[in-house]
Amino acid sequence: MKPVTAGAPYTVPPEPSRLPALMLAVAVHAVLIGFLWFGISWQNNEPVEVQAEVWDMSVQDAAAPELPPPPPQKVEPEPEPVKPPPRVIEAPPVERPAPTPPDINLQREKERKEEQKRELAEKREQERKDKELADKKKKDEAEREKKELAKKEAEDKKKADKLAADKAAKDKAAKDKAEAAKLDKMRQDEIKRMAGAMGTSGTAEKSTAPKVDSGYIAAIRAKIKSNTAYGGSTTMPGNPKAVFRVEQLPTGEIMSVRLVKSSGVPEFDNAVENGIKKSEPLPAKKDGTRERSLEVNFSMKDYD
Repeated sequence: MKPVTAGAPYTVPPEPSRLPALMLAVAVHAVLIGFLWFGISWQNNEPVEVQAEVWDMSVQDAAAPELPPPPPQKVEPEPEPVKPPPRVIEAPPVERPAPTPPDINLQREKERKEEQKRELAEKREQERKDKELADKKKKDEAEREKKELAKKEAEDKKKADKLAADKAAKDKAAKDKAEAAKLDKMRQDEIKRMAGAMGTSGTAEKSTAPKVDSGYIAAIRAKIKSNTAYGGSTTMPGNPKAVFRVEQLPTGEIMSVRLVKSSGVPEFDNAVENGIKKSEPLPAKKDGTRERSLEVNFSMKDYD
């Protein structure tokens, strides 16, 4: 009988086979019938022949006839003793334990415990799934908040940059406007001054103009040369030279640039003129003053 495993459903054990008991009963009856047959055949012998003589008592005087000799008696051989059949020792029947009827209450208790275990396992599995779902939802919410915060910060930075750019543009526009107004006023004042000087005497400026400082001119030429970009050839014969007349304000702002003498190479002339315009404000003298009108010249050999 197999042991009952805890938790396994109860099954009724199969009924033992009746074939061995049936065969044993048939064998016992066969031995018994044989024993009875041999016993009956041993007792059923043929009867012994008996001979009797009859005497007539009425004739007493007659001589008795001589009796014939009795026939020899047939000696029957003694029957051999019948050996009893060997005794068959029957094996005691194996007593099989009667199947124990299932305990209904115990079975119900087992089923109840199994049901509780199953419900507990399902509850734990559901709790695990709920926790995973809550963690995922929390993580997604944190990522969404992080993205929204980053997006808001980017938008705020963009707005701040735009406001700063607008303010800088407004400040620059106001500054440029103020400088333009100041420059225009200075130009108007300079034009008036020049018109007044020309009205009194056409040669007054020449006669009163101080001698131009060579170091001052050299500083202006150096700045203009550093801002001049000429990519053409400088190996032309005769070392062509371009001469420009530059009118400037006391602040160094350039009022006009006029080509006095061309080098014969338009590309070189344009490069020098652009360099002059890029060099404002032009350098001042050591005392902080500037010449109103200057004449500057540049040769191609200066850019070798």
